[in-house]
Amino acid sequence: MLLVTRPQPQADEWLARLSTLGVEAAALPLLAISAAPDPAAVARSWRGLAARDLVVLVSPSAVQQYFAQRPSDAPAWPDRLLAGSTGPGTASALAAAGVSPALIVSPPAELGQFDSQALWRCLQARRRDWAGASVLVVRGEGGRDWLAEQLRGVGAGLDFVTAYRRVLPAWQAAEQQRLAQALAAPQGHVWLFSSSQALRNLRLLAPAADWSASRAIATHGRIADAATRAGFGQVLEALPTPQAVASALTRSIQSWPP
Repeated sequence: MLLVTRPQPQADEWLARLSTLGVEAAALPLLAISAAPDPAAVARSWRGLAARDLVVLVSPSAVQQYFAQRPSDAPAWPDRLLAGSTGPGTASALAAAGVSPALIVSPPAELGQFDSQALWRCLQARRRDWAGASVLVVRGEGGRDWLAEQLRGVGAGLDFVTAYRRVLPAWQAAEQQRLAQALAAPQGHVWLFSSSQALRNLRLLAPAADWSASRAIATHGRIADAATRAGFGQVLEALPTPQAVASALTRSIQSWPP
């Protein structure tokens, strides 16, 4: 059983896609998405989009929450405004929100890398000179600033807006039971992590758990390192696509126990 720890509704979307690949999976969200701390700032940012050259949205949640808060008096996404995405999930969310695929800048699948570094290379290929460009970064509370540092370093103007917060989920009895089953039978479960914060929340939700007999798949090296530090007995890295995760799950089953 693969445990998908993404927030809802992303977890259920992943379950549906994994099901088509024959993967038995269940949702056990370790993050919940709550409202922006300053909705007025989000609204102002929407009204100023026409003056922007690029908006970077850091995750599917950033897309979903940002577009859900578009004020009624704000125009639609400007025809020439680029939308930056670090991976296929965010790019798909942008397309679903109505952004033209021609405006979405995202690492291609064949690149095999979905992170800020890969997006930065794509942005440099799209526009040689970013000096003087006006860039907005839509993110959750906090977040990494590596891409922002690169853009500032070449003379772009940067602003940030917080479209949502990542908080500890309020589990019901079903989620509590699923955690108990995973702890009681670690050999029958594999955890899928797409966020280091999800791992931090797991340690809060199960502070006394021993993870040495448990397995994990992480969608980035940074997250894999966090899973290893948390004590997981096996940690495999996979791209954040259902196909890559399904392949990693097969490898995990075949190689465990070591």
